[in-house]
Amino acid sequence: MRIAIMGAGGMGGCLGAHLAKAGNDVTLIARGAHLEAIRRNGLRLKTQDGDFTVNTAATDDPGQVGSVDLVLFTVKTYHNAQAIPLIKPLIGHGPAILTLQNGVESYEELGNAFGIGHVMPGASYLAATVEEPGVILQESSNVRIAFGEINGTPSPRAVRAHETMLRAGIQAELSRDVIKSLWTKFLVLAPISGITSSNRTRIHRLIQNPESKSDFLAAMKEVEEVGRAKRVELDEDIVDTMFNFIQGFDDFQNSMHTDVEQGRPLELEALSGAVVRMGRKEGVPTPVNEKFYAALLPHINGTNDVAS
Repeated sequence: MRIAIMGAGGMGGCLGAHLAKAGNDVTLIARGAHLEAIRRNGLRLKTQDGDFTVNTAATDDPGQVGSVDLVLFTVKTYHNAQAIPLIKPLIGHGPAILTLQNGVESYEELGNAFGIGHVMPGASYLAATVEEPGVILQESSNVRIAFGEINGTPSPRAVRAHETMLRAGIQAELSRDVIKSLWTKFLVLAPISGITSSNRTRIHRLIQNPESKSDFLAAMKEVEEVGRAKRVELDEDIVDTMFNFIQGFDDFQNSMHTDVEQGRPLELEALSGAVVRMGRKEGVPTPVNEKFYAALLPHINGTNDVAS
């Protein structure tokens, strides 16, 4: 399968490495020192089962790639305004754009640009970071994603993409209700990102404190209520289920928490900001998520921008 990875950072680079190792024709779209290192030495992926390097095409210009069978759209959401127009040369006559970005809105942005029929929404459940230029550290033991057609049908292109992912060792779920999948992840991700980033503390420590635990549960409940107002068919016990999942999950540092600590821009508008914005539109109060949003807003463009 001919695949372009638009945004070959942590998540995109990890997926691209596994797909290239499995024999797919993969082009990584990256920039700067990371791109130069990939061109020079290949892309190295470090996993709990060992390391490997793939030598695959890499560029900063999608126009040099031509049309592909599948575009994995994995840039940070705050780059969308610049990145979405750049992938037009990859689209050709009808390949799918599989977006695995954080939040629940990016598939609509891509649909507005190219037609919603081109887009398959998806959710990623893997932890991976750029350890150094040309080197990706896969922190999670498994590489897991869920994706599907918006209407829930197992279309030929969705089935082909699914089979390609499975052959590459990626634990891919072809979802019959991908919007529910997005919101189930979002219900945890937005509150965790907000509470850990604003407190500069990992989630397991926070939920040991009664006040912080109450805020976290309330924030998840707010996301649930916004989702139901938008007619997303979430499970009835979704908040309890996801809280129990987090309690039993290995402690981890959320990516936005890391971005705050390192002075990088934040995906705030796709997470806490999206909860607040959609809540206002649907008439659903979101005071806890608003608190997180207000605390993080001064840092949204990174330390350097705030300082200037």
